[in-house]
Amino acid sequence: MAVARWLACRGAIVTVTDLADPDALAEPLAQLASAPIARYALGGHCEEDFRECDLLVVNPAVRPGNPFVQMAAECEARITTEIDLFLQHCPATVIGVTGSNGKSTTTAMIDCMLRADGRTSWLGGNVGRSLLPQLSEIQADHWVVLELSSFQLWRFSQATCAPHIAVVTSFTPNHLDWHLNYADYRDAKQRILSVQKPEDSAVLNTHDAEVANWASCVRGTCVALPSLDRIPPLRVPGHHNRINAACAWAAARAAGCREDEILQALEPFGGLPERLEFVATLDGVEIYNDSSSTTPESTLAAILAIDRPVWLIAGGKNKGLSYTELLQVVVKRCRGAAFFGATRDRFCKQAIAHAESLPCIAVESLQDALAWCSQRARAGDAIVFSPACSSHDQFRNYRHRSDVFRGCVASLTKRGNR
Repeated sequence: MAVARWLACRGAIVTVTDLADPDALAEPLAQLASAPIARYALGGHCEEDFRECDLLVVNPAVRPGNPFVQMAAECEARITTEIDLFLQHCPATVIGVTGSNGKSTTTAMIDCMLRADGRTSWLGGNVGRSLLPQLSEIQADHWVVLELSSFQLWRFSQATCAPHIAVVTSFTPNHLDWHLNYADYRDAKQRILSVQKPEDSAVLNTHDAEVANWASCVRGTCVALPSLDRIPPLRVPGHHNRINAACAWAAARAAGCREDEILQALEPFGGLPERLEFVATLDGVEIYNDSSSTTPESTLAAILAIDRPVWLIAGGKNKGLSYTELLQVVVKRCRGAAFFGATRDRFCKQAIAHAESLPCIAVESLQDALAWCSQRARAGDAIVFSPACSSHDQFRNYRHRSDVFRGCVASLTKRGNR
């Protein structure tokens, strides 16, 4: 929506085309109503739109090998993305953050550190919003911190205006239902480094064995992480968040921030919504919302971060990943587990295969999963909603999934019974 409006308001003749029909797109269409969009082609694509366009802006969700994108390229259209257009026109210094896990929290920490140091900082990208509408307000002495997904990075080329400081937080298999294979996914992540210039800087999480081996991909200066002993106690739980803080610290130091301001920013940092977010306490049971967890590694980190007995809620759409290690930890560390959505039966059978004595159940809905856990959890326990899967079997996205979970918790709390 942001790029369609931005281009149209600058005189471009914009066609918006989507496979979804107008009813499914009612909300975004309403938000675009005031924009001078020349034409809508909804409920399917027309080949002529792709053969005759000068510029094709591809949504990050569009997979490699899409025939319509290939058609436009063969007709010599320029292929670009919203994030590429932003980087091309942004006058500020850009810090880009990517990783299989931890990128949103690290991005937010960097933004807080820059602000604590007195900088004007803009937070955007995959973490929440397009910054194209703010381009007229962003100045050369400002800073921009972008979270970048592998989908966004996949179309980066040497012509891309690279982030001046690149941060890689972690790398584990992910999105293998979108990328061609594991190597393609890794190549997409590494593009944040390979498009940089010698005068740029890169922060690699050397606590991650895979990322530590990416030094050969760095085109500029590699910035070392501080010792974890220097990271103060954090309000966000888990060892993984201490590593996120170390990555943010290194990026902020590369940006010229002072150490006392970095420490000042970390002390009050309470985390982001949907990232192991404390939601409520019900009869002594703490409830956490980790809806942004879409990988087994992120759910594993969530389980290990909570210092109470855990009742886990997990499930959704598999992205072509292996969950064997996660389920082994679930049976060792969790008091019980409720699995919902498309993966529920598979997860439940695998968990029982590891430990028949583990209380677990496969249910259709998130509401049923929460109800089952809340009936069994006792004071001193924690219910952790950390799906480890994509939300696209039952929800629009992980934020929609989070909203549904919050509603379920609110209903449970209102009833006052488990």
